Amino acid sequence: MRFPRDAYLDIETTGLSRFWDDITVIGIYFVDSSGSRLIQLVGEEVTKDNLLEALEGVGTIFTYNGSRFDLPFIHALLGVDLANRYLHHDLMYDCWGNNLYGGLKAVEIQLGIVRQLKGVDGAEAVRLWWRYQNDYDHDALNMLLEYNREDVVNLKTLRHILAGCRP
Repeated sequence: MRFPRDAYLDIETTGLSRFWDDITVIGIYFVDSSGSRLIQLVGEEVTKDNLLEALEGVGTIFTYNGSRFDLPFIHALLGVDLANRYLHHDLMYDCWGNNLYGGLKAVEIQLGIVRQLKGVDGAEAVRLWWRYQNDYDHDALNMLLEYNREDVVNLKTLRHILAGCRP
């Protein structure tokens, strides 16, 4: 019997509006009994079919603020309601229950979760995407993908730390 995989999901976008902006990257970090792997859908790869294919075998999707940002963005742009297709667990609310507030990076700092990529945030992620699109700057794309990779991998770390914090 194969157990469902956990998926840690985070998106990068061209802005904050699911009505005006686009998804540039969907990062999904899979973890199951056989190990882990990362899939990143980039640019034109960000499609409903590619996303659903990538999520095959997933039991639970973990996000940070995904209830209010990632999942509604995906639903609006790709027509996929992930919250109705999969179990979804938004770690932001677990953080709030442990008096940890702020965005993912702020919570990481409070918990001592280390990032290798310094000085990159959501606004910089947008700039990196446009540098890649407008100037064909592959270093910018690589930095954006590394930023997204750290986001999804750190979601797993956050989940495990929070599991130890619960009363």
